[in-house]
Amino acid sequence: MSEGYDLAEARVRFAEIVHDAEQGKPVQITRRGKPVAIVLSLREYQRLRSENLSENLGFGATLAEFRQKYQIQALDINPDQVFNQVRVGS
Repeated sequence: MSEGYDLAEARVRFAEIVHDAEQGKPVQITRRGKPVAIVLSLREYQRLRSENLSENLGFGATLAEFRQKYQIQALDINPDQVFNQVRVGS
């Protein structure tokens, strides 16, 4: 992180903070010495959102791969019975 500003200073330097963020330098904003916000570029925000969505979609693909690899149907396991045991704590 390049710089940090307290909230009062951030109000005065808002244009500079936005410029820094656009240049790829996230800026931390603090209130009474505690971090409360990060200003970052739209590009970086979109990249982070994209990664987050990819990770969530990745779970479904991983689950499908697991089911195919281990052939759960061949194990003769009743999912309802397993879930009921988990729910009652046995």
